[in-house]
Amino acid sequence: MTNPAIKIKSSEILSDNWYILKKIVFDYQKKDGSWETQSREVYDRGNGATILLYNKIQKTVILIRQFRMPTFVNGNETGMVIEACAGLLEEENAEECIKRETEEETGYSLTEVRKVFQAYMSPGSVTEIIHFFVAEYSKDMKVSEGGGLSTEHENIDVLEIPFEKAMQMIENGEIKDAKTIMLLQYAKINNLLG
Repeated sequence: MTNPAIKIKSSEILSDNWYILKKIVFDYQKKDGSWETQSREVYDRGNGATILLYNKIQKTVILIRQFRMPTFVNGNETGMVIEACAGLLEEENAEECIKRETEEETGYSLTEVRKVFQAYMSPGSVTEIIHFFVAEYSKDMKVSEGGGLSTEHENIDVLEIPFEKAMQMIENGEIKDAKTIMLLQYAKINNLLG
């Protein structure tokens, strides 16, 4: 942290029940040169990785569906979200993470993935950077049914969806997950499925 216009005065842990929520008080130098004290809550849940699996021949993508409590309490009647496979980095790099998560959640074992970009998803309050990947898949790469790990309380449905239908699902509101929308739009813009 080398920005001379920011001076952190204090950092207080408010919660470390699931991940770490901190209150940070800092001095911020404004454009006119004056200093202002500000306070922000910052949620540190580590960094993550996500992937879009696509099949050029079938013109399909693999997505997952699972329950997400934050969406449930914010108006999603079922709490179920259709999204790209994703996970948090543990003691590994982003590529190793996404290969592991892909096999756990979708049942597909990948040897090659391609990183296409990385992004902050909610930079106003969350520290997380997500690394975005794409990879081709085929039926012979399927090694299990997927569905996630019971030890992580995952109960995941694996969905194979025609690519054009997935794009329509964005328009009609069936897909509302930002990382998934970004990956599907990346695939469309870059003509990944031909």
